[in-house]
Amino acid sequence: MGKVTGSGESWLNDGFDDVVGDGGALWVPGVDYVAGWRSAREAADRLNRVLLGVGFESSAVRAVASTDGDGRGVVRLAGRPEAAELLAGLLEGLADGSGGVA
Repeated sequence: MGKVTGSGESWLNDGFDDVVGDGGALWVPGVDYVAGWRSAREAADRLNRVLLGVGFESSAVRAVASTDGDGRGVVRLAGRPEAAELLAGLLEGLADGSGGVA
């Protein structure tokens, strides 16, 4: 799988070549990928609502539902570097103020 670039929603796939790998698109018979994806989708939707609520645009950063090779849900964060830097700064500020994730 090569890098996906260009306009539209294709930027969501940028940078995942090394995460997914060459065999990432293969499905194993008998593995319930749908259940894992549904779980990941619920978590990604919640995170996306929060990101929108604090002012991030979905074109800048968003959570994307996926599954791993065993069918477990995976949520990946995809976005532009400047949005990732801003999000990292916000999370660092929260960690400094409260000692971490509740």
